[in-house]
Amino acid sequence: MLKLLLTGLWVCLVTLGAVYFSVKASAPPPPIDEEAARKEALQLVRGESLTIPVINDGMITGYFLGRFSFMMDKEKIKGLELPITELTTDQLFTLLVGEKMIDLGNPGTFDLETFRTRIKDDFNARLGEGLVSEVLVEQLDFMSKDDIRANIAREGKRPVAPTKIVEGTVVEEPAPATH
Repeated sequence: MLKLLLTGLWVCLVTLGAVYFSVKASAPPPPIDEEAARKEALQLVRGESLTIPVINDGMITGYFLGRFSFMMDKEKIKGLELPITELTTDQLFTLLVGEKMIDLGNPGTFDLETFRTRIKDDFNARLGEGLVSEVLVEQLDFMSKDDIRANIAREGKRPVAPTKIVEGTVVEEPAPATH
């Protein structure tokens, strides 16, 4: 009788263990954080400070002062033959000077999202789809030639500030991944 009772207890324990492990194994895996995986595949490429002349009627009327950074695909950057810095500078000159995306008479009409999208689309069309994931504008200001002359005349005392076209964001280097 004791043997029969122990056998029944053993069968119950094995059955409960099997049910527990089968339920545990059939549970869906923890969700994959797609945003974290996407950010892991990207690399911050810091741009240089740019001073781009604004030319009207054959004369320089002022300068754009800018700094842009880019979130780019790590794998696709490795395959590029040309330096990223020079490519970004060329693209920004084209948009700001060649196509005049900013109306200096009315800088408030500047559409930052259109500007970012245009840079991103042009880069991806030129260098390969998916290279640039995000365009980060750290600074985009305009300083007229007259303002520059006034600052020189003041010899550093209370200089005239440039016209802010975009209130940029500070871009920090991402912390290295620890495994």
